[in-house]
Amino acid sequence: MARTRPSPEPAHRGPDSGPLRRVTPPPLPPRSAPDTAALPVVGTPPQAPPTSGRTRRESADDQDDGWFAAAADDQDGDQDDSAGDPKGDPKGDPKGDPKGDPASWSGEDPGDPPLTALPDAPGAEATGEEVLDVPGGPPATASTGRAGRNMAAAISVGLGLGAVIILTLVVWRPVFLVVLTAAVLISVVELSRALATGGYRPALPPLVVGSLAIVALAWTRGPTGLVVAFLLTVFAVLLWRLGDGPVGYLRDASAAVFVALYVPLLAGFAVLLLVPDDGVARVLTFIGAVVCSDVGGFAAGVLAGKHPLAKSVSPKKSWEGLGGSVAACVLIGTLLVTLTFHGPWWGGVLFGVVMALTATLGDLGESLVKRDLAIKDMGHLLPGHGGLMDRMDSLLPSAAVAYLVLSVVAPV
Repeated sequence: MARTRPSPEPAHRGPDSGPLRRVTPPPLPPRSAPDTAALPVVGTPPQAPPTSGRTRRESADDQDDGWFAAAADDQDGDQDDSAGDPKGDPKGDPKGDPKGDPASWSGEDPGDPPLTALPDAPGAEATGEEVLDVPGGPPATASTGRAGRNMAAAISVGLGLGAVIILTLVVWRPVFLVVLTAAVLISVVELSRALATGGYRPALPPLVVGSLAIVALAWTRGPTGLVVAFLLTVFAVLLWRLGDGPVGYLRDASAAVFVALYVPLLAGFAVLLLVPDDGVARVLTFIGAVVCSDVGGFAAGVLAGKHPLAKSVSPKKSWEGLGGSVAACVLIGTLLVTLTFHGPWWGGVLFGVVMALTATLGDLGESLVKRDLAIKDMGHLLPGHGGLMDRMDSLLPSAAVAYLVLSVVAPV
């Protein structure tokens, strides 16, 4: 028996309806964009009248502060790497530009309260900072530095570190050696952890053991012991990384070698400076030159800094600041080399110029590392400074250069 498909239910028909037919509705008119000016913005806080609270917008740098001038925002009134990753972060960049310029990127959220520039705020003209009024923000006074750092704490910590160095050198040289070893180990850990934020995995155990060996052999065996210990450390980190397989081996091994070269090897030259009978004077000369470089560069940068030295790395470091660093280092270098070591005057000039350039490059070098890793500080051990590695950036390369130059102009 054949099945028949049920017919659809007839539509309702009125008494005067004609034959049924399918009616196609007319197309809808295109939708116009809503008037966004009349719509409320979700999540935008009410615009309250500005208060007296002030804060400073940080430009992108670490160019870090100096050993004792840390609270003064480095050589040119420079600020830290707080503007973010130089590669840009679409979440933080209002324009979502992945290649945003860190020198101009403020990292403001579009939903934040408006920022009003106050050029007459304290310190705005002196350091070149843009002082902004944020509704309800904390007051920006002379007691706070970049990124809300406490300048009083930064100065106190810097002076305290200097006092520890001088005291240990004067009392007994092996005590200074212990302090230096502790600083090297802490810096190795800080740098390794910072590299880990960028996906690198330096082998920390052999780095710690190798750092101890580098300092010890530099003290007992001189330059030969320093080189041998460094090479053994490199071999150890390469061998250690084999246990984790081939994936990322070159990346992680290179990072470990970089840490070994940057921290314990360069610190080993400070140990070599300490070995001779006049080693205390040599160490103090090297540290004094770095301090004068920071102070002279900061003063010149604040007073006359107009031409950027390395805008993509440290926007507020200027050529004028570099000139101040060189002038201060040449002055102190000439005095120390001629009066302390009875060397030629030209040796003091050479020492000052080379030390100023090396200290500046050390600052810029660490700034590059932190920008590449998109971090602000290497650590948080020292109030107002960041990590200990943030204070070692200019000292480490300067120790190696000081040892080499003094070996020529003031041989033992």
